Amino acid sequence: MSPVAILSCIAAYFCFLLAIAWFTSRNATNDSYFLGNKASPWYAVAFGMIGDSLSGVTFISVPGSVGKSAFSYLQIVFGYVLGYAVIAFVLLPLYYRLNLTSIYSYLHGRFGSWSQRTGSAYFILSRTLGAAARLFLAASVIQTFVFDQAVLFDRWRVPFWLSVASIIGLMLAYTYKGGIKTLVWTDTFQSTFLLLGVVLSIWAIARQLGLDWGGLFKTIGESPNSQVLFWDAKEGTYFWKQFFGGAFIAIVMTGLDQNMMQKNLSCRSLREAQINMVSFSLVVVLVNLLFLAMGALLFTYASAKGVALPARTDHLFPMLALQHLGTFAAVVFVLGLTAATFSSADSVLTTLTTSFLIDILGTEQRKDLDEARKTTLRHRIHVGFAVVLLLTIMAFQAVGTPSVISAVLKLANYTYGPLLGLFVFGLVCARRVRDGWVPLVCGVPPIACYLLDTNSKRWFDGYSFGNELLILNGLLTVAGLVLIRRPELSPHAGGGERPPEAPRPAPNP
Repeated sequence: MSPVAILSCIAAYFCFLLAIAWFTSRNATNDSYFLGNKASPWYAVAFGMIGDSLSGVTFISVPGSVGKSAFSYLQIVFGYVLGYAVIAFVLLPLYYRLNLTSIYSYLHGRFGSWSQRTGSAYFILSRTLGAAARLFLAASVIQTFVFDQAVLFDRWRVPFWLSVASIIGLMLAYTYKGGIKTLVWTDTFQSTFLLLGVVLSIWAIARQLGLDWGGLFKTIGESPNSQVLFWDAKEGTYFWKQFFGGAFIAIVMTGLDQNMMQKNLSCRSLREAQINMVSFSLVVVLVNLLFLAMGALLFTYASAKGVALPARTDHLFPMLALQHLGTFAAVVFVLGLTAATFSSADSVLTTLTTSFLIDILGTEQRKDLDEARKTTLRHRIHVGFAVVLLLTIMAFQAVGTPSVISAVLKLANYTYGPLLGLFVFGLVCARRVRDGWVPLVCGVPPIACYLLDTNSKRWFDGYSFGNELLILNGLLTVAGLVLIRRPELSPHAGGGERPPEAPRPAPNP
């Protein structure tokens, strides 16, 4: 497929996004931007979250990871289901009871302003690096298979920084005004194309291999890469490490993450938000199974056709789709990757802006800002985070990175641990803490976990940490909070007190 054809598909796709953004952002207010006027249908939120949670990392790296770790990633996904249940029946009732816009306002009511800022800072760090990693992966693929293959005006090649800036600029264009009100519907549109991308890719590969439905299931089942369960306790793929690690990853990367929760908080009621989360958990298992099955088929195809595997398995899917499987598979891949790229990163600009405004700057409490000045400040912060995202991606390119999916999951173990500890302590312990010490207490566990992780094989007879590192990180944070607890009990233990946010308009009928 030619670079011009690929860019034409991306341009057409983007035109649809702009049309949705124009329609949904008319007469948008700050309340529309933050919570979609509390009028988002649960089914649209649930379906849109598929693309937001899976991203380009899943679309490219999960199929590529099958060659190294088979279907072991499914063990993490099983853990997600448990984590999503905790979110639906423990965290969402708390957030709705307190009527939150930013979930870190809970920490203000429970402990104080330094705790709120600390929680928000870890979210901003985690989401900025995570979104940058996902965009870096997708942009690298587009750069390798499109811009590096195209010469404009007979002599000029598009540099990586310009292709990344273009992608971020496109996301900025359709999220700038409508925020969550727009994202609920653009993500629904993008999740549709992401799922079509994987389903139609499986069909295209099966057609190339001459497989009917029975042969398709047989080929996947007999693949040497289809093992699901692993029981070596010393390895990072050990089932119970992956399962409980997956559960806690779901809790922190969804339930304690403003990016994922802001859309859930835009539902009309708590009950609808819970239905959304339960439905989403079941779909996630099915979708990830499809991606892993496609990975097994990709390796089977490469072996059957004598295609040499690329140095980076992240590039296996794009290489086969764009160079070997024909025009139909190429178009499907391009649209699926585009959907995964935009859906995983566009909401980040909105939710980073929300958390920075409410948790760091405290705009909801400031009486000196009218709605017009708040809107102007929101626009500036939104653009500012777009620039930060661009600079972070360029830093990734300068340093280089291994398999992106493992890097993103490893990053979560370090940066989300303090968030996990703060919320666990707030929910299960009735004591307050010395709020001014919280930033220091939350800074020590990630460093300790990094030292343990890098030296575990030497210190613990070959033991290798997996996703249980996140649990350890959270426990160390809880232990630190216990050390700085204050003797008096909180009258609002567990549920916290109502955070100091300005009242919002009632939801649309």
